[in-house]
Amino acid sequence: MATRQAPTRRTLLGAIPFSLAAAKAAQWPQWRGPERDGRSTETALLEAWPDDGPRLMWRSDALGRGYSSLSVSDGKLITMGQLGNAQFVIALDPETGDEIWRSETGPGYQDHFDYGDGPRSSPTVHDGRVYSVDGRGVVTCNDLETGNMRWSMDTATEFGGDIPVWGRSESPLLDEGRVIVQPGGEGAGIVALNAVDGQVLWSSGSDAAGYASAVVSTGGGVRQYVTLTASAAVGVRASDGEPLWRYERVSNDTANIPTPVVRGDYVFVSTDYGVGCALLRLRASNGGVLADEVYFHRDMRNHYSSCVLLGDTLYGFSARILTAMDFESGEVLWRDRSVGKGQLVWADNRLYVLGEAGMVALVEPDPEAYREISRFEIGRSRNRETWTTPAIARGRLYLRDQSILRCFDISAGSSS
Repeated sequence: MATRQAPTRRTLLGAIPFSLAAAKAAQWPQWRGPERDGRSTETALLEAWPDDGPRLMWRSDALGRGYSSLSVSDGKLITMGQLGNAQFVIALDPETGDEIWRSETGPGYQDHFDYGDGPRSSPTVHDGRVYSVDGRGVVTCNDLETGNMRWSMDTATEFGGDIPVWGRSESPLLDEGRVIVQPGGEGAGIVALNAVDGQVLWSSGSDAAGYASAVVSTGGGVRQYVTLTASAAVGVRASDGEPLWRYERVSNDTANIPTPVVRGDYVFVSTDYGVGCALLRLRASNGGVLADEVYFHRDMRNHYSSCVLLGDTLYGFSARILTAMDFESGEVLWRDRSVGKGQLVWADNRLYVLGEAGMVALVEPDPEAYREISRFEIGRSRNRETWTTPAIARGRLYLRDQSILRCFDISAGSSS
């Protein structure tokens, strides 16, 4: 598949220089940030915004259709989009928005329920390569610098799994030389591919694919991959895919979407459609791992967004209500309608909350009460919900709404 190289424009005049160490620490290389937990390592960000929001540095209207979020690493901003009848991985200059390259992954994805066409997942940048999953389940590996495709696999064809109702939406996990994806085929519910050449290392289970992205856990003393399939929350051994534990109570019959939250031996999982949330404690047992239910209730029902854990407090959307909840007890601490139904990430002691109607809030995380500091509005395009998760890197806040990507300067050293 052809890769198009585009001319690159130099960084805009007045951009703040970063040392190599600072630049490396300020990356957002995958879904939900450096550790896939919705938290940034950034500091020295604005403590409050002007009434009309932080300074808009640039806007791009050329990403095409889709809900793919952003990865920022090694001087590239990587996302995906559907242009015409094809899906692409796209690299931009994060300081100017100029396109550097784009690489086609395959034919376009059409959503038959009118929720929007195009790719849903977010690319992962690792060791000079970009890994992605398009809406049809094609996994690709591209060179970060040039965009040249190193390998590609149509997992729906290779493993026989059906494409979920609203398209393949997981973001690939890179761990110890493995690319973890979830085709959902017979004997291939979860699959590990060699990161260098795409060869199959192991396959595990037969659950149909959900919409969740896997995370790493060492609960019970075993390195494992934890995710939500279409049927259950599961953990499989990282080295060989051996199923370790399974928990079905949190699963719904429509769409299991949120990314699990892990801390030590604990795993928090949540879904909506009237189901709820559970905290599981993993423990070693006869060479394997068992998952014990600590609590289950319906007071935190994550729909398409995932919780952020700060200290002992979970912050997340229970259906349409922003909710703070004690992690270990499950006690609800407060609720607030905030910016309406949406999602959130965290950086420099602030929650960045994006509502699906395009309202953005800066919130001080506090277990005692909802404390909003600032807000502004970006609106939404094409009369569709703004469902793309924000990304924060190098003092910049990136907000995408379908084909439109905006970059805001949120560094404390910037002029308002």
